[in-house]
Amino acid sequence: MCASYKIGVDGGGTKTEFILVDATGAIVARQLAAASNPNVVGAPLARRIVTEALHTLRARVPESTPAIAHTHLYMAGSRAFWLEVAGELKDFGAIGVFHDALPVLELATGGEPGLVLHAGTGSFVAGRGPDGAIHYAGGVGWRFGDPGSGYDLGRRAVARALLELQGWATPTRMSPAVRAAAGLGDAADAPTITRYFYQHAEPNRVIAALSPVILGLASEGDETALQLVVESAGELLALAHTVAVKLFPGAEIGAVKAGLSGPILTQAVVTHAFAGRSALALTPVVGTPIDGIQRLLARLK
Repeated sequence: MCASYKIGVDGGGTKTEFILVDATGAIVARQLAAASNPNVVGAPLARRIVTEALHTLRARVPESTPAIAHTHLYMAGSRAFWLEVAGELKDFGAIGVFHDALPVLELATGGEPGLVLHAGTGSFVAGRGPDGAIHYAGGVGWRFGDPGSGYDLGRRAVARALLELQGWATPTRMSPAVRAAAGLGDAADAPTITRYFYQHAEPNRVIAALSPVILGLASEGDETALQLVVESAGELLALAHTVAVKLFPGAEIGAVKAGLSGPILTQAVVTHAFAGRSALALTPVVGTPIDGIQRLLARLK
């Protein structure tokens, strides 16, 4: 009997998801593991998380199937590192290492030319040009920007709250919201809040965790929160427009497929704010990165 099973992996800075699909493309097993971005958790832990979960998933393959046909890794972090990890794997078929942007690009364009804007804990723009080449913009990480991301929204919220508490900005719901989300008391002043975030062992995670609070305030019509969302996500939109113009010179930008992906950009308050701000015809992406990986695996012969 020929090998017909395939494994797909979506690895990021929040979690790592694995699927095992059969010859029909149906998912027969799933595995969920911790974050595996080596830039976040370190190379040794990232390697262990992925290899252990892969072996657990491989054990789900029926004994009548002699081997895995393909294993595709769509991973955040250094491609060189993941190629090294892939080289250490045995009995996983033909192994491919790809950028973690490809699954959502697949969902947005279905393999055709176009682009996708994605924002979760981080953010990026990915595009497929008319020649089929894949391009990637942004995604430089929480230390250096990632506009529209959960971290960037949280960072802007904390900055605004601190100015309010210092007396330099009009008091709004932002400072109480930041205090509450951080678990600090109503009397927490600016130095206390600053110290909390600077001394936290995982500042990127706790700051990014503020994003649902900010989106919630914006959805309720809070003008300050809405302004923060528009400013942050607007920078990602501007980057996407630059990518579209360069990838499709002379084309009608409104005709370029463009998807919005992730828990931030698909929020109604964000899609509404984007309306009329760009010539791009932006469409919320349906599905998650692992759904995109399932589609990509289905193309393999």
